[in-house]
Amino acid sequence: MPRLSLLAPSHTPGPCPGDADVTRESRDNPTENGGYVVMQTVSGYLHPDYAASLSEFGTPRFLPRSGGWVLVRQIPGFPDRDATGCYPLFACRDWSLLHADLEDLGRDLTSVAIVADPFGDYDVGYLRQCFPDVVLPFKEHFVVDLSRPILEHVSSHHRRNVRKALENVRVETCEVPAEYLDDWTELYGNLVRRHDIKGIRAFSKQAFSRQLNIPGRVVFRAVHRQSTVAMAIWFVQGEASYYHLGASSELGYQLKASFALFWQALEFFSATGLRWSDLGAGAGISSNNLDGLNRFKQGWATGTRLVYFCGRILDQERYAEILRTMGSSSSYFPAYRAGEFS
Repeated sequence: MPRLSLLAPSHTPGPCPGDADVTRESRDNPTENGGYVVMQTVSGYLHPDYAASLSEFGTPRFLPRSGGWVLVRQIPGFPDRDATGCYPLFACRDWSLLHADLEDLGRDLTSVAIVADPFGDYDVGYLRQCFPDVVLPFKEHFVVDLSRPILEHVSSHHRRNVRKALENVRVETCEVPAEYLDDWTELYGNLVRRHDIKGIRAFSKQAFSRQLNIPGRVVFRAVHRQSTVAMAIWFVQGEASYYHLGASSELGYQLKASFALFWQALEFFSATGLRWSDLGAGAGISSNNLDGLNRFKQGWATGTRLVYFCGRILDQERYAEILRTMGSSSSYFPAYRAGEFS
């Protein structure tokens, strides 16, 4: 089958966004071997501006040893506070030091809960050390091994839809994503209305104004007759790109613009030398649930990675007292927040 070469990037891929945003220790501070310590690039979900973009839902708190972020929240009806990882994933630079940060959180918080980055440098045993109360399989994320040729793994159904889409739309890599904030907000508003999305997952225009400026963001848009009909936001950190969000207008759905966007994204990230793409999960825990979103993501993927939900009670006495006051015996974690997404 001839190569589907209709989607050459709109510009030659250079270093991934964020590559220049590297912090270095002072050059007056060489290491013992005479070199200099170069810290991991801070981009994507690791960047402080990502946590700040969610500040409507909690106060961002930096975990200084591991380099991750959590949101500190008031517990409804109580003077106490707890913490949650940033939606949709908790990421950190040094997982081996996360346990020490969690010990410090116990000084003034009741509990902490996160969804662990599927490409984090940890094993399940370490997660259980950090989170002795809850470590549960949460979702299966579809992933793409970018070292494999795209035609080797993308389904024939998806390739047909890419061709159909490209008859009507062109895909651009947005050089300055913030210029398309209004377009994106309108498209995402359509998605929110279609699926009745509420809470942190609905995001606000203020949140998106920060996210479109974060180092490591890569944004694609599909254009039909000079109008934006679909867009997709990705974040790059480490060796992986993470599909963050995508949205279409009603015309974009009709034109199957999302297929053209994903094809462009996977070709782009493969050309920039990344190792993996995380497409996120579909509905339900298992990737075998064949709803529309699962089928869409499965058609691009080379495999899956299990994502874990993790929880830790930081103040056992106060946690139990809150539950007694509420009369709660829910298996939800933390139990005093049972029903928060209903």
